[in-house]
Amino acid sequence: MSTNAHTGAHTETTTHGSSRDREIVDARVIVTCPGRNFVTLRIETRSGVVGLGDATLNGRELAVASYLQDHLVPNLIGRDAGRIEDIWQFFYRGAYWRRGPVTMTAIAAVDVALWDILGKMAGLPLYQLLGGRSREGALVYAHANGRDISEASEEVGKYREKGFLAVRAQCGVPGVKKAYGISSGGKPYEPAESELPAETVWSTPKYLEVVPKLFERLRADHGNDVELLHDVHHRLSPIEAARLARDVEPYRLFWLEDATPAENQKSFELIRQHSVTPLAVGEVFNSIWDCKHLIENQLIDYIRTTIVHGGGITHLRRLADFAGLHQVRTGFHGATDLSPVCMGAALHFDTWVPNFGIQEYMFHSEEANEVFPHDYVFRDGRLHVGDAPGHGVTIDEKLAARYPYSPKQLPIARLEDGSMWDW
Repeated sequence: MSTNAHTGAHTETTTHGSSRDREIVDARVIVTCPGRNFVTLRIETRSGVVGLGDATLNGRELAVASYLQDHLVPNLIGRDAGRIEDIWQFFYRGAYWRRGPVTMTAIAAVDVALWDILGKMAGLPLYQLLGGRSREGALVYAHANGRDISEASEEVGKYREKGFLAVRAQCGVPGVKKAYGISSGGKPYEPAESELPAETVWSTPKYLEVVPKLFERLRADHGNDVELLHDVHHRLSPIEAARLARDVEPYRLFWLEDATPAENQKSFELIRQHSVTPLAVGEVFNSIWDCKHLIENQLIDYIRTTIVHGGGITHLRRLADFAGLHQVRTGFHGATDLSPVCMGAALHFDTWVPNFGIQEYMFHSEEANEVFPHDYVFRDGRLHVGDAPGHGVTIDEKLAARYPYSPKQLPIARLEDGSMWDW
């Protein structure tokens, strides 16, 4: 209590930001499926400040939910939410079994929730905590696809009419029944469609024949003012990827994504030897060690590791700074398999990070937007964050409870002879 010198009245003394205020008193996991499955971590401090972190790992959601609830949450209670770096190190270095998608997604959820709390306690949007704006809005790209080249070109045109300045384009492959990235019935592409993995068949020769024709048509139809991107989705060997990168050079792609699996980072050296098409990779990466060789040897132009799968803001700051030293820019994964919580955090990061490149953006379902109210908006080809304290995304828990978890797994791919391949 304190006394007002003018009135003599007693008023409550507040200690916003004290270690007692910041003490974590509750942490729990929320699993909901408003159109698709999302895992959210909710952390609350003694002063009642709540932070949210996304913990969604498409097709393996419950593994992360268990990792959080059974292993991390008990270690959060009683800790100072303001000690973000120490908590990150505790869960990363203290676990002994380091890295991997489940571990790093769980750590990311904790980390983002703590940054959200810090922003709310400071009364500042997250980008201000990181160092302030580097740009007014984040350039984003949409997903256009079609059953054939003509339909894909029509879809690119529709996104241009909506104001998009950059579009990722995929089209069906003649002779391949379910090519990657192709939706059905006019719905957004969502690969996790069944409780057990759908089996698809793949043909690399047929794919390599159609993709250059797709981009030849897109440049003819839409000119050079639109940035065009393409996702190979890890399906080519290094020499096949080099051939494709060379073949699409005349059409000036913004990037060729995931041209070959990057477990062997030196594979990208072969692509670089044959083409100047910009390369992007990393949505499946979980740490700076997954891309160290790629970045320091400038074998890629964009790093796509996302906040939710890369250990959170604390770790992605290090990765982005390291990338910036080598003229590699960010291009975060941002499909609808990540919740608006992750998108909100990513956009604050995008607003700040000096070596920003582009941000993937797919429209969440109406149900997902209702469950996760947010203050970011799309305008003139860019996403713009609001100035609400923290990352600007909340959750309607009562509404979330109406959408129970629905088991879904990602597909697998086989070659035409039945051999397993990279999906």
